[in-house]
Amino acid sequence: MVDYKDIIRIILISFIITLILGPILIPILRRLKVGQSIRQEGPKTHLKKSGTPTMGGVMILGALLITTFTSGFINRDLIILIIITLAFGAIGFIDDFIKVVLKRSLGLKAYQKLIGQIIVAVILAIYQSNNTVFGTQIFVPFFDRLIVDLGILYIPFIIFVVVGTVNSVNLTDGLDGLASGVTLIVLAFFSLVSMKMGFYSITIFSAALAGGCLGFLKYNAYPAKVFMGDTGSLALGGAVATIAVMLNLPLIIPIVGGIYFMEALSVIIQVVWFKTTGKRVFKMSPLHHHYELMGWKETKVVTSFWFATVFLCLIGVYGLRYFI
Repeated sequence: MVDYKDIIRIILISFIITLILGPILIPILRRLKVGQSIRQEGPKTHLKKSGTPTMGGVMILGALLITTFTSGFINRDLIILIIITLAFGAIGFIDDFIKVVLKRSLGLKAYQKLIGQIIVAVILAIYQSNNTVFGTQIFVPFFDRLIVDLGILYIPFIIFVVVGTVNSVNLTDGLDGLASGVTLIVLAFFSLVSMKMGFYSITIFSAALAGGCLGFLKYNAYPAKVFMGDTGSLALGGAVATIAVMLNLPLIIPIVGGIYFMEALSVIIQVVWFKTTGKRVFKMSPLHHHYELMGWKETKVVTSFWFATVFLCLIGVYGLRYFI
């Protein structure tokens, strides 16, 4: 049994651990010269961020591991959550390592990252469909306890959801504190929802990762002292997707993760429209850059997206009123 006090305790422990890890790991990253390269075609205000240490996602993952393994709530589901999250983090770490340590600007090829993500997503889909009473069923938000059985479509659907979420969170990680702040709010939502649904291992995991994101904001909020890199963004995307899948709530992601969804959609629209007409819909994609080029300060874009996520999570709670 887990209650609100446990959630607060887990968040605080993970938060403190991340605060402690920051002064240890950031100087190490500086000495290793793992500085972020800034795209020349991006907003010119971002050029001053060049050289800021990246791969800071290891701080969040370190806090997650320490907190969960000392929580006293270890079970099979929690182990799977950790393994899937670390697997996506490993893909991001390899990509970051190639780019910033080996100095190969492209990192992993797109198809290599995609294959790795699909493999991890397949493992999750097979585990979930064979180790839960719901099997290939998913809950449908906003409808009175409506449950749909996807049958043979379950695995391809989960692959689409997981890979889409992972890459959407990766696209969201473009401003100081944006991905970490949005994901903190989404994880707080999942902490409360999973507790009400009785999935206590997911509650502990979500709270621990939320605490890691909160602590990371100390170093990642504007002006950022460290970036999470693909190590962090792919891990966070994998975690959010895995939590939703294990709660049988993959359909809630476009709602509570609406910012992720809009960031990815803006890129798709921009690319398709430009290739079709030669013109752009947005001043720049992903969406956060569009607002920057409209004259919004970086901090205004970030806080606006945070507040939008809070609002979307409240809608998510309403949409799940029949299940919690």
